[in-house]
Amino acid sequence: MADFDAIYPDETESEENIEETHVTLVPDPIVVRGAGNMTVFGLSNRFNNEFPSGLQSRVAPEEYQATIARINSVLKKTLPVNVKWLFCGCVCCCCTLGCSLWPVICLSKRTQHSLNKLLEWENSRLYNKLGLRWRLTKQHCDSSSMMEYVLLIEFIPKIPIYRPD
Repeated sequence: MADFDAIYPDETESEENIEETHVTLVPDPIVVRGAGNMTVFGLSNRFNNEFPSGLQSRVAPEEYQATIARINSVLKKTLPVNVKWLFCGCVCCCCTLGCSLWPVICLSKRTQHSLNKLLEWENSRLYNKLGLRWRLTKQHCDSSSMMEYVLLIEFIPKIPIYRPD
């Protein structure tokens, strides 16, 4: 009966040691800001195609520039139409009580949707296999409280597989 209340040390590994062995450090995401001279509803008319140093040894510069070129071609097709509708909407805004701006908002959302579909295709084709994920996200501008759309390149952490010996 004396052994019933006795406390013996556990010979298995503690949970703290197991958690420490499975911690993976993920670098900060890379932000690609718009580099164009025109912005409509936070979306710039082109993105910078300069290869970021954080992607070295992960992606070929040619692949990165091809992806940026595809993104810029979508923006080149859609944003001039958005600007024309924005101008017409502003001219007619007083007469229509602001309803003339709806086409611009819908076209802007369509552009965002097109870019998201392109990035999903690029991710599934190449970047997910390399442990990267591209996203179009809103962030605050550095100089003001306005929001802008940026390309965010995130590093996907590798999930360790625990195999007991």
